[in-house]
Amino acid sequence: MTSEIKVPTLPESIADALIVTWHKKEGDPVRRDEVLVDIETDKVVMEVPAAEDGVLGKIIEDEGTTVSAHQVIGSIEAASAGGDEKPASSEAPAAAEPAEEPAEAEDGKVGQTSPAVRKALAEHGLQAADVKGTGKNGRLTKADVEKHAAAQSKAAPAPAAAPAAAAAPAASSSSAPLPIAADGERVEKRVPMTRLRARIAERLLSATQTTAMLTTFNEVDMSGFIALRNQYKDKFEKSHGVKLGFMSIFLKASTEALKRYPDINASIDGDEVVYHGYCDIGVAVSSDRGLVVPVLRNTEHMSLADVEKTIGHYAEKARDGKLSIDEMTGGTFTVSNGGVFGSLLSTPILNPPQSAILGMHATQDRPIAVNGEVVIRPMMYIALSYDHRIVDGKGAVGFLKTIKELVEDPARIVFDL
Repeated sequence: MTSEIKVPTLPESIADALIVTWHKKEGDPVRRDEVLVDIETDKVVMEVPAAEDGVLGKIIEDEGTTVSAHQVIGSIEAASAGGDEKPASSEAPAAAEPAEEPAEAEDGKVGQTSPAVRKALAEHGLQAADVKGTGKNGRLTKADVEKHAAAQSKAAPAPAAAPAAAAAPAASSSSAPLPIAADGERVEKRVPMTRLRARIAERLLSATQTTAMLTTFNEVDMSGFIALRNQYKDKFEKSHGVKLGFMSIFLKASTEALKRYPDINASIDGDEVVYHGYCDIGVAVSSDRGLVVPVLRNTEHMSLADVEKTIGHYAEKARDGKLSIDEMTGGTFTVSNGGVFGSLLSTPILNPPQSAILGMHATQDRPIAVNGEVVIRPMMYIALSYDHRIVDGKGAVGFLKTIKELVEDPARIVFDL
């Protein structure tokens, strides 16, 4: 009996997808719920599992093929109880089992690996069981693989003939960067954009062409919040199981500011302005595949701990390519933190149809004037880019000033001042 392997249902906003990786070859044995193929959409990588035990039949659509929802891309030949099963199962029964076990049962920690992790393991010639996972519940991350590979490289330098062979897996990856040739050879490499990168480029270009974008700046004295965080960070982590960072206070401050400036929590739909009576704030998260913006729903009802936990959860899913379409859809406002990469000042680009985006930056000790005296304080530049079609300059400046006041004096958020 043959069952079809089909592309899953795609969201309304996504017309097609790309087959990225087949994890099995024709004739390989497969198990029910085992991931067979990774399909990349504009926003996420979708893993297509086997619907039943059997053998992978014909692969109809190869890697790199553009496919649509419910399209048949391959088939599974069901395992039979008769003699027909013996030739296929007797080829390598012992080899099939151990290949599965380490990735799922090594100390009970590793768990199912993500496409990014599997790709990194293949590039470095490693097995999941060889690498210690530091993610949630011992889950492997790409950083774990890279760190393990780097440690191996330092501990056992390769012989003279090895570098070329070792470089082959990395060179075969279309996304691998091309190193500068030491011998002066002028080498170039062309690779197609990933669907996510192409979508990011499309949306950023559209934002600059279809909105009247303007940016206003301010700076925040972080000394008050840093002192408060240092006082309670240990108790906070012990009580809530998560560290207290800068992002949560800025999201709560943004939520309060959105209540006071409804134009910034609005969007344009044709000839109408839609005002949102809730705060769904997107948080820009960097992943190996590019920038993604998962959305925290109803931040007006979330505590600082709720915000930190949700951001941490989304960051982990982004690294593993596990974010769903629903988790990245919508949003009435966005916060981007370039400071984690060392950015001191930048102009964030709008995330349409939202009318504004807040940019956070690195905290740096700088001299400022306080009560007529020059003092050194930890300062952060913040930027608000906004759509001037619906947000006036006065409102944008007032919004940013409100965030500054709330972060500098967090008690204002507690007492709703």
